[in-house]
Amino acid sequence: MQEQKLSRGLKNRHVQLIAIGGAIGTGLFLGAGKSIHLAGPSILFAYMITGVICFLIMRALGELLLTNLKYNSFVDFIKDYLGNMAAFITGWTYWFCWISIAMADITAVGLYTQFWFPDLPQWIPGLIALVILLIMNLATVKLFGEMEFWFALIKVIAILALIVIGIFMIIKGFSTSSGPSSFTNLWSHGGMFPNGINGFILSFQMVVFAFVGIELVGLTAGETEDPEKVIPKAINNIPIRVLIFYIGALIVIMSIYPWSAINPMESPFVQVFVAVGIAAAAGIVNFVVLTSAASACNSAIFSTSRMVFSLAKDKNAPVPFTKLTSHKVPSNALFFSTVVILIAVVLNYVMPEGVFTLITSISTVCFLFIWGITVICHLKYRKTRPDLAKVNKFKLPLYPFSNYLILAFLAFVLVVLALAEDTRVALFVTPVWFILLIAIYKLRKTKTNQAEEGKVVGK
Repeated sequence: MQEQKLSRGLKNRHVQLIAIGGAIGTGLFLGAGKSIHLAGPSILFAYMITGVICFLIMRALGELLLTNLKYNSFVDFIKDYLGNMAAFITGWTYWFCWISIAMADITAVGLYTQFWFPDLPQWIPGLIALVILLIMNLATVKLFGEMEFWFALIKVIAILALIVIGIFMIIKGFSTSSGPSSFTNLWSHGGMFPNGINGFILSFQMVVFAFVGIELVGLTAGETEDPEKVIPKAINNIPIRVLIFYIGALIVIMSIYPWSAINPMESPFVQVFVAVGIAAAAGIVNFVVLTSAASACNSAIFSTSRMVFSLAKDKNAPVPFTKLTSHKVPSNALFFSTVVILIAVVLNYVMPEGVFTLITSISTVCFLFIWGITVICHLKYRKTRPDLAKVNKFKLPLYPFSNYLILAFLAFVLVVLALAEDTRVALFVTPVWFILLIAIYKLRKTKTNQAEEGKVVGK
């Protein structure tokens, strides 16, 4: 029987915008106010440091993907270098990460829609969005790329508009309720570290979460036209994106309004657009975060289905999940992930908010695991396959120092999560997820071995 393969329908512009979309989360539009309130202007350094680390993680991921163009996703190289159990745990953990993001974002779609339709129950827009995204994902991978292209483009236009309007306001010395706009606002209100080193360190929790999803490019490898050219280009542009979209936007925001005048409960984007006299500012930003949430859910449906497909190919998930449609789309895997997201939406509607916060906190810890295992895998590949490393044109800079630097940073973020009350619980609960996966893997392996022994005895 001929092996079914995914279609290489993602073009260069799709992958570039998927990479940008992965680097710009809803956290920037809605969460920036909270992170500025926590760290003040030092938040800029937190984004720079995290941006550098994420770039190095992506370089390690890119180097591994390009060692073998038959890799569909990073689970394939984890199986090669760290074994089947590591691939099983990583694959299902990544699936859980994106399912929890989809749960949060499909709920957010309902909440954002209520801005225009306050009497509409929040589950209705969420359900409609989920059905539309499923239908479009079932069509072709090219259509997924097209959707993600436009979703990401809306985010990019919103940020560039903020930067352009903001620079104009700063040059003109535009006066707000907090005084004139000026770059001096960055350091003239208590310095760059107004809340001391503690506020700076605690801000990493939110900053790291803003970068979650940046590794999505690692799942497009099996469906990218000319991956040897497209993937390195997408990864190498990450530092420019971080500088423009995060650092640029935050410099402009904190120059127009001193950090202390920014309302942590409101989007800074709304505050800036309102200051310049755009009456529909709240509506515009609401539309951007609505598309951002839909984009994240779209990415979740794509990534979880591809992950289940990869796991099924290695017999770490039921074999029917390897089935592809005539358009080379893993339909069974898509339906499975969408149904789980749908159950989660129903549960989220019924269950108290605290449980849901816990799930998303566990997801953040799991993403740190995904990044860490990728870097460990890269170390193993470099040590065991120097022949492949020698011919690879897309190497991780400063190996092995970079690897240990990334791992030290991820350990630091875990310590930061332990300091914050709302995320501390996740550190105690997350090991239960890994223990459960190990138990399931061992149980499945025992059953498989017994079945094989039974066949041998039968003969």
